[in-house]
Amino acid sequence: MSGDDLIESLEGIYHIQGRDFVDAGIVSSEVKKSLQGKGIPESIIRRIAVITFEAEINIISYAQQGTIQLFIEPDAVIIEANDMGPGIADIDLALQEGYSTADDSIRELGFGAGMGLCNIKKFSDIFELTSEVGQGTHLKSIVKLNG
Repeated sequence: MSGDDLIESLEGIYHIQGRDFVDAGIVSSEVKKSLQGKGIPESIIRRIAVITFEAEINIISYAQQGTIQLFIEPDAVIIEANDMGPGIADIDLALQEGYSTADDSIRELGFGAGMGLCNIKKFSDIFELTSEVGQGTHLKSIVKLNG
């Protein structure tokens, strides 16, 4: 795939502001509507909605700001989330169910249960996570459209 093909397949880029819990869930709702308009099966849309919601909440909870990009390819949907946050010091630990670094203010809102990254990984066919402490985090999730 050439760079031009990738640009043509970009369905949307969503900018997310850290600590903006009022708008939490808007990105995943917009992504869901967009995919429904493309005729993508509901079972795939549900997986992608979970992935985008969890990525969105993580950016809102932990980063100053970030983006979620959606790419629709003939055989897959690719979700990429990038943030300008504190980064993840121990990715293996962060991927354990129930592990969370959420503060009390996040938990009081009903978030921070330590399931976000686990859910993203669970609903992805391909999952990649890289992070640099003090710089931010990059997440890539691929959901295949055909088996």
